[in-house]
Amino acid sequence: MIVRPLNLPELGLLIYLLRSAPQSARLLGELHTAEVVELNTSGIGTLRFLNHMPNRHLGERIASTQFLDEDGVQVFAALYLDQHGELYELDCWKADDTPVVRIPAF
Repeated sequence: MIVRPLNLPELGLLIYLLRSAPQSARLLGELHTAEVVELNTSGIGTLRFLNHMPNRHLGERIASTQFLDEDGVQVFAALYLDQHGELYELDCWKADDTPVVRIPAF
């Protein structure tokens, strides 16, 4: 499990998703220090946000969008908070279950 900061395409997607979400100002302000781990290694997919709080679990979905991957296949993206209202997971998946190649500029 490799801990890393967000890359620019991920950051752009998150800013796009958070632009009208509840608590957007607070959550946007935390992105510059966010650390994530990739939950799959076969391309872009699910990112889990790290947090010092113990026993975190999936809470509510606060935003979602769709875009086309480089190969023309539809990609779905959803952003979730944990049970405490903190960033928990960014999930990206393709309609045909192949790995996401690239997150476009948002």
